[in-house]
Amino acid sequence: MKILVAPDRFGVELAAAEAADAVALGWARSAPYDEVDLLPLSDGGPGFVDVLSAALGSGTETGVVTVRGPLGDPVPARVLTHGGTAYVEAAEAVGLHLVEPADRDPLLASSYGVGQLLLAAAATGAGRLVVGVGGTATTDGGRGLVAALDGHRDELAGRDVVAATATDAPLMGHSGAAHGFAAAKGADRHARDLLEEQLRAWATETDGGLAVRPGAGAGGGIGFGLLLLGAQRVNGTALVAELTGLDERVRAADLAVTAVEIFDWEALRGRVVVGVTRAAQHAGRPTVVLAERVDVGRRELSSVGVDAAYSAADVPFGDDPLTAGDRLSVLAARVARTWSR
Repeated sequence: MKILVAPDRFGVELAAAEAADAVALGWARSAPYDEVDLLPLSDGGPGFVDVLSAALGSGTETGVVTVRGPLGDPVPARVLTHGGTAYVEAAEAVGLHLVEPADRDPLLASSYGVGQLLLAAAATGAGRLVVGVGGTATTDGGRGLVAALDGHRDELAGRDVVAATATDAPLMGHSGAAHGFAAAKGADRHARDLLEEQLRAWATETDGGLAVRPGAGAGGGIGFGLLLLGAQRVNGTALVAELTGLDERVRAADLAVTAVEIFDWEALRGRVVVGVTRAAQHAGRPTVVLAERVDVGRRELSSVGVDAAYSAADVPFGDDPLTAGDRLSVLAARVARTWSR
């Protein structure tokens, strides 16, 4: 039996490649004769550049630049170039992981560094600039990004800018950048209300029509900032799936296995789980999801075509502390006993 293991990153502890390795290790314990094909994926958020760097292979060049982090400190970020396209990752410049939990404050965090990173991508001479958007500490609507480009707009002239977003959320509203995502960045209800007011004022000042576009709320509104620059928005998962050959890989397998730390309503909004499931459906293959926690029911699973979802929280691990990789491996071994034949 051939198994395609195509996970997203697994929380902050495991990059997508590490999650794939953990699943493969556990699967081999229960089904050592199965052939396992590893395909780490990304939705445009943290890990976007890592996944593409591994997938694109020869002809890829990587440069490192220093940009302004979410709270102003200098941070390194990469520019990946391949075949006339430059790829950058917003989370490398202003990612939530760059700020200690006690210091997280989206009222202060800026997307300025993403603008600097975009200019570094343009400096490579690439005609197409792709920005992976997601997993940021910011909720400034891309105001900082736009400010970084003041006086430098001509450097983007004649280039195609693409926003590869991890979500299709609009800039404002219940599922927007403030009320939908800022709580996870350290914003309480009062702060979220203030952020919503600031985003609304920013949209009114610039182009409110773009604020309702899918993906405008991605990355705390970095999607909106890129749309203001004339960017085309694409689904990050779909972009990565195309570049990594997901459709072909799943057709060659008997079962698709994907993994995400929290399998909830947000994971059903164009994220990696949905991308893998759709590819598997088109190929007539079943899909199972491994997660630390599953917060969706059978109806939601059925609506996207997931055949089964398994939670590490349901596994009796005992009292010994285990890493996220260990827990994922144990879960994969249990699932393999059910699905391998």
